[in-house]
Amino acid sequence: MRNKQQTTLKFTALALAVSLGLSGCFLEGDDGADGINGADGAQGPEGAEGPAGGQGPTGDQGPSGESSGVLTRIATVPDGAEVTGIFLTDEGDLFFNVQHPSGANTATTDLSPSPINTGTVGVLAGVNFNNLPATLIDSPVPTSQEERETVVSAYGQYQVLGQTGDTFDGMLPAGLGHIYTLDNETLILENDMPDFNGFVSTGDGEGYLFSNWEELPGGMSRMKVQKDDRGIWTVSEAMMLDFSSVWGTAANCFGSMTPWNTPLTSEEWVVDSSVNSTTDADWNDPDEVANNSRLGRMWAMTAPDAPNPYNYGYIAEVTDAVSAAPVIVKHFAMGRYEHENATVMPDGKTVYLSQDDTGGVFFKFVADTAEDLSAGTLYGAKLVQDVGQNDPATTGFDVTWVEIASGDNTTIQAWINEYNGIGTDDFVEGQSSYITLADVQAWVDGDATYPTEAVGGSAVTAGDPMDDRVAFLESRAAAKLKGATAEWRKLEGISINHDRAKEAVEGVDLIADEIVTDAYLYIGIADIDNTMTDDEGDMQLSARVKDCGGVYRARLGEGYNISRIEPVVMGSTYRSSLTGAERCDVNNLSQPDNVIVMKDGRILIGEDGFQENNTLWMYQPAAD
Repeated sequence: MRNKQQTTLKFTALALAVSLGLSGCFLEGDDGADGINGADGAQGPEGAEGPAGGQGPTGDQGPSGESSGVLTRIATVPDGAEVTGIFLTDEGDLFFNVQHPSGANTATTDLSPSPINTGTVGVLAGVNFNNLPATLIDSPVPTSQEERETVVSAYGQYQVLGQTGDTFDGMLPAGLGHIYTLDNETLILENDMPDFNGFVSTGDGEGYLFSNWEELPGGMSRMKVQKDDRGIWTVSEAMMLDFSSVWGTAANCFGSMTPWNTPLTSEEWVVDSSVNSTTDADWNDPDEVANNSRLGRMWAMTAPDAPNPYNYGYIAEVTDAVSAAPVIVKHFAMGRYEHENATVMPDGKTVYLSQDDTGGVFFKFVADTAEDLSAGTLYGAKLVQDVGQNDPATTGFDVTWVEIASGDNTTIQAWINEYNGIGTDDFVEGQSSYITLADVQAWVDGDATYPTEAVGGSAVTAGDPMDDRVAFLESRAAAKLKGATAEWRKLEGISINHDRAKEAVEGVDLIADEIVTDAYLYIGIADIDNTMTDDEGDMQLSARVKDCGGVYRARLGEGYNISRIEPVVMGSTYRSSLTGAERCDVNNLSQPDNVIVMKDGRILIGEDGFQENNTLWMYQPAAD
């Protein structure tokens, strides 16, 4: 069997070999190497277009854009009150005050257990205003009695930190906002007009809150405040600052924080002058002292000494601000007038200052040394209105600066002291015991000596060698006669955002996720009437906006100089169909007062207006 199988296998193998050999003779041989490719053929004709494809899937939603040129009502204040003291901290805490609310308010809230019927310092608790939603909602216009008597807000809850007369369980026995004689013995005023707030941080969620009290006389309080994990605040210390070393203070209106973190307080309407006069001769008129309550309180504050009017009307700096005994320094070199606000630029030298009065001047001060406001040069703005326009919403002004004088606190203090001791027994009807317009004119004219009393000069300087005192003690009159524009009406708060300004002017990268090339000083104007609309001088605007006011801005150029002022947003005046009286639209500005610039470029605006409930607005400027 095995032999047969071997034979069969051998035959099969032989047959296969013969078959393969025959195949190699009669079929193609093995494939050779590929040949070289030939040239491409000519392009054929284009084929017909195929049918359109179906709709692709919807893409992801892009980022939402921000509103531009829009007012958002953030909060309203109770009946009778104006919004004051807007201050936004680096942590996003928004402080603001309720000034002189109606004494008839009775409503309360969980965070305001007492009625807001007197001067109130407070904060919107539980919200970070540096991290608001991109799309904002409006707080409603109050309709119910409770809404009219409380602070109604779109974000956060208004928490009262202190009210006029509060003693904080004995921490402040004299009472918050209470003003005493210089010897601290006699209470002369229960002040219900808190204004500026400034904050000095001492750590996360804590610091010292400084608040102005705007009356004659005035003052400033300091509270140590802390917030808990829910954003609710407590007060652990409270004091009224001691101004006795500078003869007291008066009409402490708005203010600001310097780049070196000291509060500046502004003495406003204690300066009793007009656009066409110097200090009113009635300051030492015995009848006025007896019958004018505000003037009488100034005399009571300094008694038995007579108050020197030239001790008041300045920017005062609070140095050693967080110490047990802060030190007050009045900066005479920055001029004497109705100071609303002073804002120091990031260079620590350039300061812009607003005069809140009819026929006011926009001032600039340039210090000799950075972070030292005791000496420098004072300037007044000269305006040129846009040709062919007069509507406040579109009309701007070119600005140049008129140098007034250079001076220092020490020299000016010596001049001020020459008016000490002038009492009511020195008053002479028809004459002035203080600097006169004739004195100012002689200085402007370059006279070698002051005029005699016979030609209208002051008895204090009659016939004396000329000096520069009028530039610093009667600054508006000096600026006007030098050629500056003295026509603003209620020039109010002025503000920058420090970081935006520094990045735009100096090129220092301080604003995350934004390249800031233009930064602005914003300016609140409560009234656009009177000297701004009288068809005379440098400002000749129409009366369309009038008492509703508006906000201007000025671009910060090289060296923080300003050369142009232009409108940003204006109120809107209309006439009541029932009475014919002029009114401001409740959904637009009504006498803007405080103005604050946020880090993202939005603006917070506080009203001092005609509405039943004045508003704290947020404004998103229109894109350039």
